Amino acid sequence: MSLQYHLKIKKGDVAPYVLLPGDPKRVEKVASYWDEAKLVADNREYVTYTGTYKGAPITCTSTGIGCPSTSIAMEELARCGATTFIRIGTCGTFQDHINNGDIAIFDSAYRMDGASHIYAPGPFPAVASYDVVSACVEAVNNLNLKGHVGTTRSADTFYAHHSKPGSSFNDYWQSNWKHTWEDMKRLNIVAAEMEASVIFVLARVWGLRAGGVSVVLDNVCHVAGESGKFDPQTGIEHSDHHIDNLNRVGCEAIRILYENDMKNKNK
Repeated sequence: MSLQYHLKIKKGDVAPYVLLPGDPKRVEKVASYWDEAKLVADNREYVTYTGTYKGAPITCTSTGIGCPSTSIAMEELARCGATTFIRIGTCGTFQDHINNGDIAIFDSAYRMDGASHIYAPGPFPAVASYDVVSACVEAVNNLNLKGHVGTTRSADTFYAHHSKPGSSFNDYWQSNWKHTWEDMKRLNIVAAEMEASVIFVLARVWGLRAGGVSVVLDNVCHVAGESGKFDPQTGIEHSDHHIDNLNRVGCEAIRILYENDMKNKNK
C-alpha cells in the first residue's frame, strides 16, 4: 500500500487506538509518557508517533485546527487500520461552574461546522461511543481530576461570532445562527472547540469508535474586554500542568479501552 497523501503513513504504521491532538508540537510530548515510541511521519500539520503505553498499542496524530483538516486525518488513519479515536485538545466553556484546568468529556457535539455536514445531513447526531466516554470518565477519576460530561460546540471559526451583543457582526450572526453565548449556556453546553463534531460523525458513519476530552483554558463568556472584542489571552491559563493532565487522561483512556477489549475478546 502506498503512503497516504497527507499523513505519509501506510498500513502497519498506526495502532488501532489513536489520540488526536491539534497541535503537532504536542504529539512528541504525548509520546513521552509511553513505554515505547517511534516517529512514523511528519508532514504539514500532521505528526504521527506509534508505540505502546502500559501494554496498549497506541498512536498519536496531530490534526491541525478545525474539522476540515481533522477529517483528512481521520480518513487516512482509518484506511491504515485505526478503529478507535480520542480527541485530546483544549477548549473554552460557557458554564460558570466549570473552572480552568477541569477536563471536559464529550458525549456529543453541537455541529456548528461545515465538514461534518458534507458526510452526513444536519439532523444526523454527532455522538461519542459509550465505551470511549466511559473509559475517559474512568481515566479522569483515576487521575483525581475534575471532569464534566456533556455536549461540546464544534465551530469552524475561532475569532468570528465572539463579539459582545450590539456589534454589527454579532447582530449579523444572531440573525443567521440564532444562538448567542447565553443560549449555549442555557443549553448546558460544556465546551467550545473546533474538531469533535466531525470526529464523532465520521466514526459513527464508518462503524468505528470515537470520543473526546479537552482541558478547559477559559470561559468564553468572560473573555471579551470593554471593547467587546474577543481576546484569547484574557483569562486563559496556558498551563503546562493542565496540558500534562490532558495528555495523561488520553493515554489512560486508551489503556482502559485496550484492556477492556482484550477481556471481552477472551470471554
